[in-house]
Amino acid sequence: MYTSINCGKEGRAIETERLITRILQGEQEAFRELVNLYSKHVFHTAYSVLHDVKEAEDASQEVFIQVYKALPQYRSEGFKTWITRITLNKSIDIKRKLIRRSPEQQGENSEVLDRIPSQDEDTLNLLIRKEKKKELRNKVLKLPDNHREVVTAFYLDEKNYEQIAAELGVTVKTVESKLYRARQWIRNTWKEDDWR
Repeated sequence: MYTSINCGKEGRAIETERLITRILQGEQEAFRELVNLYSKHVFHTAYSVLHDVKEAEDASQEVFIQVYKALPQYRSEGFKTWITRITLNKSIDIKRKLIRRSPEQQGENSEVLDRIPSQDEDTLNLLIRKEKKKELRNKVLKLPDNHREVVTAFYLDEKNYEQIAAELGVTVKTVESKLYRARQWIRNTWKEDDWR
């Protein structure tokens, strides 16, 4: 049905933009097609955080409800990046609730976070994509307090500089310099093997 899906990222992006146009014109069928196109990616992204099939399925449903409501505000910024960020934020919120309810429910066999799109292709992003979630969490916990907070907020919680600045009660410039110092500390302290 979708020849463009097999044409790589570009074809998929064009197909997605067409579907979004149809959805915004009120076509319900187009939204079902969009869900079919991205449901596997959304599920895998949610599962990589939650490590539980049922929770990942629930998260996926919530993601598509949120996408449907937020679609009028979407500004052609790369749909896969956008939906991945929504999925990660939703999954992290669910994970926090689960941890508060039962710390034992954290996944034993943590899988690799599939792909977190980012323009910032530095070593920390490579680590987030390739390291197992459990190992990453343990590493982040060992960071000095002043680095851990900002690294967790930016890389794991996917918050932007403005959100972090508001939460910490500091300026955006301060957040930028905190992140810079944290990256420097990580590069100087962690072995190169830790990044692979």
